[in-house]
Amino acid sequence: MTKLKCIAVDDEPLALDIIEDYVSKIPFLELVKRTENAIEALQLVQAGGIDLVFLDIQMPELTGIQFLKIANNKASYILTTAYSQYALESYDLNVSDYLLKPIAFDRFYKAVEKVHNQNKLAEPVAVAPPTPVSAPFSAGNNVQDFIFVKTEHKIQKIQLDDILYIEGLKDYISIFTKAERVITLQNMKKMEETLPKGQFVRVHKSYIISLDKIESIERSRISINGKIIPIGDTYRDEFFKHIDNKNI
Repeated sequence: MTKLKCIAVDDEPLALDIIEDYVSKIPFLELVKRTENAIEALQLVQAGGIDLVFLDIQMPELTGIQFLKIANNKASYILTTAYSQYALESYDLNVSDYLLKPIAFDRFYKAVEKVHNQNKLAEPVAVAPPTPVSAPFSAGNNVQDFIFVKTEHKIQKIQLDDILYIEGLKDYISIFTKAERVITLQNMKKMEETLPKGQFVRVHKSYIISLDKIESIERSRISINGKIIPIGDTYRDEFFKHIDNKNI
């Protein structure tokens, strides 16, 4: 079994003792470091190889919220704190869970199990084309025209031609089709790599769109099926290159 490599960061030794004890009871976790020094923990995370961080919010050198903003999603995070008022802000920073002290073991287990499941879920499986990879995507070619994604209870087949756009939501993505919304545990980068180039374009850190589903473009906004999708500065030039190639 592949274990999640964890660190615990808290300025209270007793809180660290509790987390260390809880981690020792869960076979898919490995505590590689416990520390009262947030700066030391940040350096470990930025060096790579850490899967999960148990992070206190109220710390002297660096608050948990500041830590999250600097670390920039280099691991999964479970916040551990005695204060509930930070919950909303923390979820905006894509934390996996928010545990209020004193932490019960069953609540702790539920939080880490969620992270574990997110890490072991299979990636979307694209059907490999029998023709050369360089062949352009078209309905007339015998190439990739659907993907499989894992949802909560099943693996679902989605026709690429049905996809309107894809929206990233923390550790999940929502695939909006002509008929439904499909939610799967996946990241935007992997989905972007899976989809055929030339038909799907990343236009924002949170959006991938199907070019042929665009209804209109106004300034920095795209309209698809009544949904207004922003064009991010990072993706603007590449997006308009695709649009220019289709202009008449």
